[in-house]
Amino acid sequence: MIELLISVAFYLSTALTIGILLLPSRHESKPVTSQNAANEPKTTVQILVLGDIGRSPRMQYHALSVARNGGQVDIIGYHESDVHPEISSHPRISIVPLPPHPSCLQTSNKLLFLLFGPLKVLFQIVCLFWILAYRTKPAKWLLVQNPPSIPTLAIASLVCFLRHTNLLIDWHNFGYTILALKLGDSHPLVRFSRTYEKIFCQYATAHLCVTNAMASVLKDEFALKAPILPLHDRPADHFQPILDDRVRQDFLRSLSETESVRPMIGSDKVRVLVSSTSWTADEDFSLLIEALCRYSDLAETSNPELPSVLAIITGKGPQREMYLRQIADLQKNGKLQKATIRTAWLSMEDYARLLASASLGVSLHTSSSGVDLPMKVVDMFGAGLPVVGWNRFEAWPELVTEGRNGRGFGSSDELVKHLVELFGNQEALEKLRAGAREESSRRWDDEWNPVAGKLLGLV
Repeated sequence: MIELLISVAFYLSTALTIGILLLPSRHESKPVTSQNAANEPKTTVQILVLGDIGRSPRMQYHALSVARNGGQVDIIGYHESDVHPEISSHPRISIVPLPPHPSCLQTSNKLLFLLFGPLKVLFQIVCLFWILAYRTKPAKWLLVQNPPSIPTLAIASLVCFLRHTNLLIDWHNFGYTILALKLGDSHPLVRFSRTYEKIFCQYATAHLCVTNAMASVLKDEFALKAPILPLHDRPADHFQPILDDRVRQDFLRSLSETESVRPMIGSDKVRVLVSSTSWTADEDFSLLIEALCRYSDLAETSNPELPSVLAIITGKGPQREMYLRQIADLQKNGKLQKATIRTAWLSMEDYARLLASASLGVSLHTSSSGVDLPMKVVDMFGAGLPVVGWNRFEAWPELVTEGRNGRGFGSSDELVKHLVELFGNQEALEKLRAGAREESSRRWDDEWNPVAGKLLGLV
């Protein structure tokens, strides 16, 4: 039934697109002048994000790189949070916001999700077709973030065919593996999603992906014939190490989240831990909560020399309130005497400064596919922050060198062990920090220019 609804929605959207394409464009052409000719872009790129643009850093970095190299960019997506300041001010970048879907279609209930899912997809189909086929001018390239795959890949494939645009898919993960977290691997919709993804990705001119491991899957299991180009995430320029201890301490003291430990900042009595999470099923935040509870118990009983921990958790997501209630109960019951957990939503600049000022970063990303990587770790390395992260997936070694710039864990027991060893031994922590600062020299433009820049004809 669900497959039928989605199929009907797709065919309806196809008819809608053809009708829209017959309508006159709302963009008025301007007379050609010598000044216009001099400012003619090297290429035109539309970047499609079926999500919040402000929470899609990689796609923002794509836009900035295209624009800096002389291309014209339209970023299409939900404009819910602040974007990179240069995105807003750059004359070659325009934001085309998608209308938000009706709130009545949002639910965390599994049964209602199956009912509302096709309706949400139909709404997205209409909005995407309207913007891609009518509200915007044709571009030479359409760069699509994947996932989500439904309905993005089908719409993008059709519009690119009708407008003679080259489709470029940027693979961050696989849509069907993320769907399986909610519905299970054997669910019919998951199987349908996998088939759908494999079919429509065949229409792309080329593919970018975040790891070499993902490139192997696309080549071997998806049997793609078009070029597959690994493009590893690297930090943007605003993520930089802060080498002056006094500057780091002053910034931490300026945050309201540090109020309870402010007098101890700069001493050996407290360590600041930071983690960024989307509060979703692919990041088991209970691992960190359990580890902090056990760390607190050890610091109070058998190892009183251990410093207190302030954990600052940034991000927004559906499971946030559930975990906040759990944390409040633990604090009430005295389980976090030596650990304080605070949540924050910071500007991009303050988030970068927080990473550069903290003692240790934590990544809870578990990878639904095993071949994607958490960009938060890239940002942490950009700021010179050592990392401990969940490492039970294939692509982890492409990002972290064990013992040099970070450590991996596969359970709360292992995470506790790392926290005790690193927070109880400043020399071990500084060794990892030196490795993270060395890693920070690897930047986005160094990775992007010879791969995507060359493909788009910009470098």
